[in-house]
Amino acid sequence: RQCPGIEPLCLDLADWAATEAALGAMGPFELLVNNAAVAQLQPFLEVTREALDRSLDVNFRAVLHVSQIVARQMIAQGLPGAIVNVSSQASQRALRDHAVYCSTKSALDMLSKVMAMELGPHKIRVNTVNPTVVMTDMGRINWSDPQKSAAMISRIPLGKFAEVDDVVNSILFLLSDKSAMTTGSSLMVDGGFLVS
Repeated sequence: RQCPGIEPLCLDLADWAATEAALGAMGPFELLVNNAAVAQLQPFLEVTREALDRSLDVNFRAVLHVSQIVARQMIAQGLPGAIVNVSSQASQRALRDHAVYCSTKSALDMLSKVMAMELGPHKIRVNTVNPTVVMTDMGRINWSDPQKSAAMISRIPLGKFAEVDDVVNSILFLLSDKSAMTTGSSLMVDGGFLVS
């Protein structure tokens, strides 16, 4: 309703064939935001193969695959473009019980840098936004314990978690011409967490 030009498409991004078929029929694309993610928190010694596989499928493999499909279309059409991958401050800082999440987000940051290098000659910019805890449904589930959240908030100089609009506004900047010379960068939306 808010954006009548946007057509929602519901897919299991782990299903490569279905994703390729659906996105191949869409386009042409000029902008892409990869925002799908899961956070299955487990202590390192208790990480299960299922949690690892699911996290890799959603947090890393889906981004790689969707970006390939969209970037190929951009290149074929001769269109410049921008891709923003939603990463996390957890790509830069170890967090207890986040072994898999931190690792997949670190991999996403490096993938984004390689994409920026290889897609730059085609005038396609690639960046990440790396927020702190964001008050989404997933954020509320994982950070609802007051003791756990108080410990994290105490390490954020601005003294609060991010709201959805904080991240959206950063994404809009990276998609826009206002960041025309920005590629291969990670924009921290962390309230200063990484400097504390």
